[in-house]
Amino acid sequence: MLKTSKFLILSWLSVTALYTYAQNPAADPAEISIDLAKEKAPMKPVWAWFGYDEPNYTYMKDGKKLLSEIAALSPVPVYVRAHSLLVTGDGEAALKWGSTNAYTEDANGNPIYSWKIIDSIFDTYVKRGMKPFAQIGFMPQALSTHPEPYRHHWKPGDNYSDIFTGWAYPPKDYKKWGDLVYNWVKHSVERYGKKEVESWYWEVWNEPNGYWKGTQQEFFKLYDYAADGVKRALPTAKIGGLNIAGTGSKGAQQWLNAFIKHCTVDTNYATGKIGSPLDLLSFHAKGSPKLLKGMVQMNMAPQLNDIATGFRIAASYPRTKNIPLIIGESDPEGCAACGMATNPSNAYRNGTMYSSYTAATFARKYELEDEYGINFKGAVSWSFEFENQPWFFGFRDLATNGVDKPVLNVFRMFGKMSGSRVLALSNRMYPLKKVLDSSIRGARTDIGVLASKDKKAAAVMVWSYHDNDLQGPAEPVNIKINNLAVKTVIVTHYRIDDKHSNSYEVWKKMGSPQNPTAAQISELEQAGQLQTLGKPRQMQVKSGSILLNIELPRQAVSLLKLDWK
Repeated sequence: MLKTSKFLILSWLSVTALYTYAQNPAADPAEISIDLAKEKAPMKPVWAWFGYDEPNYTYMKDGKKLLSEIAALSPVPVYVRAHSLLVTGDGEAALKWGSTNAYTEDANGNPIYSWKIIDSIFDTYVKRGMKPFAQIGFMPQALSTHPEPYRHHWKPGDNYSDIFTGWAYPPKDYKKWGDLVYNWVKHSVERYGKKEVESWYWEVWNEPNGYWKGTQQEFFKLYDYAADGVKRALPTAKIGGLNIAGTGSKGAQQWLNAFIKHCTVDTNYATGKIGSPLDLLSFHAKGSPKLLKGMVQMNMAPQLNDIATGFRIAASYPRTKNIPLIIGESDPEGCAACGMATNPSNAYRNGTMYSSYTAATFARKYELEDEYGINFKGAVSWSFEFENQPWFFGFRDLATNGVDKPVLNVFRMFGKMSGSRVLALSNRMYPLKKVLDSSIRGARTDIGVLASKDKKAAAVMVWSYHDNDLQGPAEPVNIKINNLAVKTVIVTHYRIDDKHSNSYEVWKKMGSPQNPTAAQISELEQAGQLQTLGKPRQMQVKSGSILLNIELPRQAVSLLKLDWK
């Protein structure tokens, strides 16, 4: 009894792992080593990018709340990408649908521009210090070569191709299309100022190998006229594309290579000159979970291979090797609005599996950046919120009814990492090649690490991830941090697991209410915030090093934050 009490009092910092190991001599602690003197590259906030299908959620109650939280967690401006910014309609929000009514025509076919709804979307971003990754799409009804049917009414379980209605077709007049883009960018400069709009990124359309009902050359023509409109309004604006889907496939690679070639040596459809503006290159990357005998099994190999392919292609051209590369959508799978009821493999989304997957994949994205030597700017997590939907319905979102899910706390952890990435090694981290070949399917979990160092701080992110959604005992992890040039540090341990930073587990213990009380909602909101494991502690640095011994449950994520004066 005395030993147990002493264990509880001393908490997490060194006794936890030693006590567990003593009770289980067969335990094999994971060994992690951090060298703060060996800087690898800047700790770029490539995670500070988010996106979603339904633009009208932006200015709704829970949308504003979540955007405020996302803006607050990042030390740099967050970029936001949304579909359907030029779609015709009354601004009603629905799954896989949004509209702004930016373009209509009078009885004589003359353009009528209306920026009210787009302004309300971009105002919401800019007021929070966020930046649009402004998507030029989709086709207004009055410009579409196939205007009917136009408004779809898709719901989970329906055929996904039902969403591709009149908005997905080429324009009947490319000059009017280019003038629409010109007037939009011109209006943005007038409203927000030249300097602000110069900090945005503009991109044309989305997934032309799926969301486009024209030919490849018609898409290149669409791009040329849009890019010309952007540059006529603001020559210093940054424009690119093409946000291709399934980047690892041969078809997508053909698109990507043809697009780069078009922007480099082909005749521009809008100007008649050679080439087209290309200030950024973007593509998509998705994983592929499945249900295996009632168990969710993730697969990050397709997602990371998509990224590797995009990086490799960009690195192979002088035109694209050094321009910003943006993974326009980077997720465990492809349909954010498909819930668990219709897609049982999406059951990973509410709990800590989504959190540990996110930590493990972002670490590999940095590894791929190092390998290919390209200008990796950002990876858009296509995950936001779905207004007025059932609690924890299984959408791929960061929050449900204003309550943050565990995955959002991974981004809060990333927000505490700054300065430079430093050398971090774990004897339990799967090699990148192994993950690219077969994801994380071995007998043991991936206990991986990502570390950073700034002038007066360091941070170590550690996760325990496996593709199989199974529970398992916590494992001891020994973390040695070397080359600390100070005498003392304050160590704060942030944790995401079944008991910390986890609104979903709290909701389940409440009985999974679909109409929680005000008191329950308050409790859920608190549970959704990033929490610490124990209190911050002061530690003495001995011979330039400290040793942290923790226990890490399966699918958990820890961030060990060191601060000094």
